[in-house]
Formats: sequence, C-alpha cells, structure tokens
Amino acid sequence: MSDILDRFLFENRPVRGEIVSLSASFQTVLGNTNYPKVVQSLLGELMVAASLLTATLKFKGEIALQIQSEGPIRYAIVNGDHKQRLRAVARLQDNVSEFPATFKECFKKGVLAITLTPEDGQRYQGMVALDKNSLSECLEDYFLQSEQLLTKVFLSTDLGEQQKAAGLLVQIVPTTSESMNVENNPDFEHVAHLAATVKPEELFSLSHREVIHRLFHAEDIRIFEPQNIQFYCDCSKERSANALKSVSLSELNAIIEEEGDIKMDCQFCHAQYSFDKIDVSNIHQQNLGSGTA
Repeated sequence: MSDILDRFLFENRPVRGEIVSLSASFQTVLGNTNYPKVVQSLLGELMVAASLLTATLKFKGEIALQIQSEGPIRYAIVNGDHKQRLRAVARLQDNVSEFPATFKECFKKGVLAITLTPEDGQRYQGMVALDKNSLSECLEDYFLQSEQLLTKVFLSTDLGEQQKAAGLLVQIVPTTSESMNVENNPDFEHVAHLAATVKPEELFSLSHREVIHRLFHAEDIRIFEPQNIQFYCDCSKERSANALKSVSLSELNAIIEEEGDIKMDCQFCHAQYSFDKIDVSNIHQQNLGSGTA
C-alpha cells in the first residue's frame, strides 16, 4: 500500500470521486509520538480528509484542518497543499488516565475549522461543529453548509503492525445553481449507495482501480493520473530564529545562562534547533539592521 490519491469522474452522471491511501506519511506522523489509539485514528482520518479536500480545490495553495475542543483532545491540526504534502500533530488534555473509545466523546464544544489559503487570492475559512458520531459525518455537514455540495465521505484507519489510513469521497459536480447542488439527486444518491458498500479491508488491501471497479463496475468512469502523497515539514532554523526576534536579547541571554542554550522543537517533525549567545546576538543585530528592534 503506497501513499497515493486517485481522482475519478462518472461520465454519465454529475458525480466525481476520490480515493486515498496512506502508509509511510501516516507512520511518520505517529513515529515519534505516543498518542492513544483513538488519537492515532483521528490523525489518520484527518490526514486522509485533508488529502481528499485538497484534491477538490481548483487552485494552488494550502489547506488546514484544525480541531479545537475543551475535551480530552484539545487540539489537532493537519496541513496539506496542492502537491499532496501533509503533516499533522495533536495536543491532549493533561492528566487524562483513559481516553474515550468513540469520536464524539473526545470533544467538548468541539469545532473543526477548514482554512483554504491560495497562493493567489483571498484566504477562506469554514467551520463545522464536531457534534456528529464520526469525522466523516462532520465533513459531509461541512460540505453541505459551507460549500452547498452533496457529499459522502468514508474514512478508515488500521493501527496494526503497519499503520494505514484510507478514504473515499463521492461528490456532486457543482453547477451554477446552488439549489441543484443540495437537492436530492437520483444520480448522486445511486453513486452514494454503491459507495456505502465499501469495506475498510478493501480500502487497505486492494488497488484503487480494483476498489473503483468493485463498487462501480456497471458505471462508465474516467480515472485521472494518480498523485503521490508524502509527509513534509517546512520548518528550519531560520524560521525558528524569526520566532526569537520578538523576545528581548536580555531575556534570551538569561535563558542561555540558565540552560546553556535555547532549544526549539518542531511540533510536527520533532526537529530540534539550538541557539547560543552568538546566535541570539546575530538575530538581534539583524533586527537592528532592519529597523524592527
């Protein structure tokens, strides 16, 4: 199972689809952490969802799926872009001895924010409450409320020896009339009914073309070129240094006196960047030179 996305289109129905499989990128996210199983599953589903949503975009840019909650899972975010590069992290409530087994119980006043940031154009954010029984249902609600599109989403994770995540999306092809995108549509209902027969083990064990054929063998379908997916983090020492510019030189030197140096960890890839007295002096000299000190 490789990290890949396939897009497909029903030639005789106003419906499009996408199917995603993740292994290496999902394993990288989990590799340096010790998340409870329910959090691992959530991150896998969020990564698949980010890939599926990115593939629906018509522009170059980034997408962020961010959960905030007062429950056991306080924060979770997945970043993706049009090149299908993903990264993810979660933050949990302190001192939780046992996490709930169900999706809904993990959140209190939970909200999912989906932020789209085009390379050219205005940023857009839509939000949906995490008040359904699954992330899939919440995403379907998001598409209905924010995008006015009939959508069915199927997400699965396998936390066995080789952690895997996969998903399937079918969606009405948007028309110029918003009402046509949300009304009951026989073509969409037919495709959604067929898609609902998919089994997690099929998503994990079969190729995308085999899954599509099993589900929609009586349909005329065009499958586009596959797109590879990878874990990617754009952190750097320079970016970390920029974060130190807002802290006074005296405060930074005091930390160095006590700790020996300043260490900054990337929350996504866990890379660590160290800064000594010479480093922080140079950072603030640059500030002075640019007139921002």
